[in-house]
Amino acid sequence: MSGHSKFANIKHKKERNDAKKGKIFTIIGREIVIAVKEGGPDPDNNSKLRDVIAKAKAANMPNDTIDRGIKKAAGDQNADNYEHITYEGYGPGGVAIIVQTLTDNKNRTAADVRSAFTKGQGNVGTPGCVSFMFEEKGQILVDKEELDDEKPMEADDLMMLALDAGADDFHDEDDCYEIITSPDDFSAVREALEKEGIPMAQADVVMLPVTKTALTDETARGNLRRILDLLDESDDVQNVYTNLDGDLDED
Repeated sequence: MSGHSKFANIKHKKERNDAKKGKIFTIIGREIVIAVKEGGPDPDNNSKLRDVIAKAKAANMPNDTIDRGIKKAAGDQNADNYEHITYEGYGPGGVAIIVQTLTDNKNRTAADVRSAFTKGQGNVGTPGCVSFMFEEKGQILVDKEELDDEKPMEADDLMMLALDAGADDFHDEDDCYEIITSPDDFSAVREALEKEGIPMAQADVVMLPVTKTALTDETARGNLRRILDLLDESDDVQNVYTNLDGDLDED
């Protein structure tokens, strides 16, 4: 799942992802189906499929699982038809929430999303009610420890490699390097890093908050955590983004 907060501690995020690997693989499998249907099974001629494969590898999905997913999507004309549906709303304390889903049953998905908001004292709003508080950006995270183990490189060298490939920004965080791109330049930057053997802990187009909302009340924080946990339990929920200032896990 993406972005309950700024990735201040990538290792903790990876541990959470490892515990939810089954769901992550399910979501990526659906993305493979859509990419193959839209552009064919050859990643050399399908940039969207290349991006999904890179995302799958960053999530440690086995290569044979990826290959099976591509072959199944290419050979099954009756495969489920998934569609992207985005929900927007507010959590406790006015925290903005964007929920991106990938579903073959929009009634089920809508019920799951609304239930999560209601149980956490939040409200689902109309399309566009909070998206103006976010920017769509390509985001690549490079774990510093992984980089040292696999491809030792100074921060300045990595930054120049990313910027030369078309990145907009480079941030040196505590545990990782964050590379920001425009959505249009994301694939080119990711492929440049991949060509140089740079290990990527995450590579995806995400929604980053422009303005953030602080939430100090413990009851409100607990309710927001409930919304996010319930959304995480739904296999239809692909990504969740908030504009929370800070991290709910920093208690």
